Amino acid sequence: MDLGLVPYGPTSDLQRALVEGRKAQAIPDVLLLCEHPHVITLGRNGKREHLRAGSQVLSQMRVEFHTTDRGGDITYHGPGQIVGYPILDLAEHRRDVRWYVEQLEEVMIQATADFGIVGKRLAEKHGVWAGPPAREEKLAALGVHLSRWVTSHGFAYNVSTDLRFFDLIVPCGIPDKRATSLERVLSRTVSAEEVRARLVAHFGKVFGRAMIPASRRDLEAALPVPVAMSAMPSVDRAQPISQREGAA
Repeated sequence: MDLGLVPYGPTSDLQRALVEGRKAQAIPDVLLLCEHPHVITLGRNGKREHLRAGSQVLSQMRVEFHTTDRGGDITYHGPGQIVGYPILDLAEHRRDVRWYVEQLEEVMIQATADFGIVGKRLAEKHGVWAGPPAREEKLAALGVHLSRWVTSHGFAYNVSTDLRFFDLIVPCGIPDKRATSLERVLSRTVSAEEVRARLVAHFGKVFGRAMIPASRRDLEAALPVPVAMSAMPSVDRAQPISQREGAA
C-alpha cells in the first residue's frame, strides 16, 4: 500500500493497527510505502543530544519531532525519501532479528544495484552505504520494532531527499558519516516511482512474497481494531501489499 505523502503520527497509528491485525491473522504480511513531511524521529535507544536543533529552529523550519519505539538512534524523514514499513509475522519467515535486518538491507542493496550503484554494508553500522572506502555515505537507514515476532517501522531510502535537513541531527548517531541520496550519487534526476517499483520487486523476491495491490478500504475492512484515517490522503495510488507466494 502506497500512502503517498502522509504525516508521521497517523502513519504510526496505522502501523499499530496493522500489527494487531497481523497478530490476529486477519491480514497477510503488508508493506506500507510512503513519504513524510519533514520530521525527525528518535529511537528508543537514541540520544537526545544527537538532535542539534532546538524547538524554535524546528518550528521555524516546520520540522516535527517524535520519539518512537523502534530501534536505532535519530533520523530524518522528508519528501523525496521512500519510507517502507513492513508488517511481517517472522514466525512465517525466520525468528531472527539480525536475519530480518540483513534481509531489509539486501532489498535496498539489490534495488540500488539496478541503478548501477554498489550498495554496501558496514560493520556495526546498519543501513546501506555508497561511496569509496572510508568515505562512504549513508544512502538508506533502518530501524525496526518487533512485538510477538510481528515487525513494524522499517527502512528509509533517500532518492531526492533535501540532505540539508540532516544537518539538524547526528544521523543515526554516527558523527563521522554523512547522508547521501540516489540522485546525488548518480548526479541526475531519478524517478521516485521507478525506485518504489524496484524496492517492491526486490522485497517480494527477498522475502518470498507475491506483491499484490490492495486498496486502503480492503485493508481497513479486515482490521479487527478500527484506525483513524482522517489525516491520511483520500486518494489511493499504487498500493503494493505482500502475501505469501501461492496464497489466495
